[in-house]
Amino acid sequence: MTETIQELTSRAQYLEAFTVMNQLRTELTEETYLALLEEMKKDGYTLYALYKNREIVSLVGFSWRTNFYNKRHIFIYDLVTDHSHRSFGYGEKLLSFIHSFAKRNGAEYVALESGIQRSNAHRFYEEKIGYDKWCFSFRKSLKLQ
Repeated sequence: MTETIQELTSRAQYLEAFTVMNQLRTELTEETYLALLEEMKKDGYTLYALYKNREIVSLVGFSWRTNFYNKRHIFIYDLVTDHSHRSFGYGEKLLSFIHSFAKRNGAEYVALESGIQRSNAHRFYEEKIGYDKWCFSFRKSLKLQ
């Protein structure tokens, strides 16, 4: 069994990753995924995959950010493991990779958001990985205005 973590950079790799990403971002079509990904890359978004035997089993997408409260940090937008490969430690391996990468490159924090309904994910982040729950995130839809 071979496991590798690799940055995805080509259209073919992005398309290969879509089926896993779509398990987290279920509203995306392949077309909207590719279009948004191109826009996000302009803003520094990077997508990494954990491969097991040359098959993508987990993804993490993030950007470098700087602000007053987190200083220079990595913000994780997407972390998902393929449903048939969950509970084998792949998400933890990707987070460990990101933590090391961030520290080597001068980050003070790694931050992420998680939907309020995802209590199992919250337990994972807090109890297993050691993340602090320190704020609420709010948004307002502008579609109907």
